[in-house]
Amino acid sequence: MLAAMPLPPTTTPPGDETPVRGRDDACPGALRLHPADDGSLARIRVPGGLLTARQAEALGRVSEELGDGRLDITSRGNAQVRGLAAGCGAELAARLRAAGLLPSDRHDRVRNIVASPLSGLDGRGHADVVAWVRELDAALCDDSPAGPAGRGELSPLSGLSGRFLFALDDGRGDVAALDADVTLIATADGGAVLRCGGPLPGPGASRPSGATHPDTAVRRARRTDGSDPLGRGAEANTGGAGAASLATDGSMAGGGGLRVRGEDAPRAAALAAVEFLTRVRESGTRAWRVRELPAEHAVTTGGLAARLAGAGIEAVPVEHTPAPASAAPPAPGSVPGPNGRHALSIALPLGRVSAAQWRLLTTLASRGGADELRMTPWRGVVLPGFAPDDAPGALSELAGAGLVTTPDSPWLGVGACTGRPGCAKSLADVRADAARMVADVTRGRAAGTGRVAAGAADTPDTAGASANTAGAVADPAGTVADPARRDADSGHVDTGHVVVGGSPPWPVNGTTSGGGRAGPEPLPVYVSGCERRCGHPGGRWVDALAIGDTGYRVTVRGAGGDTPETDSVDVTAEQLAGAVAAARGTT
Repeated sequence: MLAAMPLPPTTTPPGDETPVRGRDDACPGALRLHPADDGSLARIRVPGGLLTARQAEALGRVSEELGDGRLDITSRGNAQVRGLAAGCGAELAARLRAAGLLPSDRHDRVRNIVASPLSGLDGRGHADVVAWVRELDAALCDDSPAGPAGRGELSPLSGLSGRFLFALDDGRGDVAALDADVTLIATADGGAVLRCGGPLPGPGASRPSGATHPDTAVRRARRTDGSDPLGRGAEANTGGAGAASLATDGSMAGGGGLRVRGEDAPRAAALAAVEFLTRVRESGTRAWRVRELPAEHAVTTGGLAARLAGAGIEAVPVEHTPAPASAAPPAPGSVPGPNGRHALSIALPLGRVSAAQWRLLTTLASRGGADELRMTPWRGVVLPGFAPDDAPGALSELAGAGLVTTPDSPWLGVGACTGRPGCAKSLADVRADAARMVADVTRGRAAGTGRVAAGAADTPDTAGASANTAGAVADPAGTVADPARRDADSGHVDTGHVVVGGSPPWPVNGTTSGGGRAGPEPLPVYVSGCERRCGHPGGRWVDALAIGDTGYRVTVRGAGGDTPETDSVDVTAEQLAGAVAAARGTT
């Protein structure tokens, strides 16, 4: 997977409890700014993460001239600008409209669409879902008045919560595992399977956060009974088809779906959201997500099929969802395509870039020939269209700027919330402490010991500088990237050579240094400034919770209600790397 950054907390009712709310969700947007300790925050929806080079340049100017100069990429492939002045809302909106990034004021916060980032670029998948992204976005913004012949059928969509999510998967299985409310999965026959109600069955495959190495993503999410996050059951381990059946109550929560024609897929997805809003209205709960609907008002296969039929869309129930080959996101590095061009997959440490880093990305987007930049749900960037001979030089430039271009970086697997100074509730500058933790790992590599450098005495102000003495690069944003193998992420990444208790480095790509089967993969780690733990991973993860200005409590948490699996260990910030390395080896 790719590197991580904060994701706002999602309200999920415990057990069968359904929320009853007296307000709309408070998700920020381009028009609804969120006040924070470091200024106002704007979240700019970018469906599918798709930006032209011109739009990317406009985003950079907005960040530099109106914000604090940095950009965050969210776990939905959207962009965040921080440090905005309280009175800049009108100018911000005008700039975004001029760049084509705010096509409809009424639909600002509902344009939440994730899509397979390498779709159409690497020869995998069953369809190029970029066209689906464009069509679905247009459908979401459709303001046609109610009338005959289906006109106005999509007008209720402006009432969707800012948390509601669409996922368009080209058949490879990457975004199908991201806990979307409505998912389209392309099939080999040119059609699609439409699902409504969260990820394909299997705990651990939820929103992205700290990046997980692509080759380990599926194995980490598999249940103890052998099934995996794509609902392929035990056969997934032996190459069998596997399947998840429809729920016995007729809801779509059991893994089934509706098969639709490819040309109908985007409109069908939009109508599934309309069906959800109908169920919300009937339930009286003001649910924000499909999974929050009470059972008696769940979106059912029959109900959705009837709605689609009424709109002239043929939909055939399927008990078995397609079994994509992998749930892995793009690995950092060069990705060859069938047309002789290469895409570059880049990870952003903690999902954040400086103004200089973003300018480099936009410059390379223009230079690559595709004039396009794709932000991923794993808080990374994909740059398409490079000639094979040009890709290594571009990757070298990106690595030199402090971005991650190889799959063995110690940044992969590390996530953090906003922390100080941006969040008033945070007890620590968790991003600086996460950077120091990564620098400790980098020092251990550079020393040739493969051991975490314990007890580093850096202050947050000097963490980047001391990391440089060990061969790491401090980027202009103050984070640290690892060039020890500069020859690659997040966002919902294996840590490569993070060690546990002085043991040999963790292997890359799931194999030992001798080519044999690797041991258990390191768990993702998330550094949080307060007990809200905003944006933490799903599944099993290492929780590094600030308990004061200079202390952390480290434990392993599991998929079952985020309950602790191990006794906690209290450490100083200087001891964090060693404690986390030990916890990440917990089986």
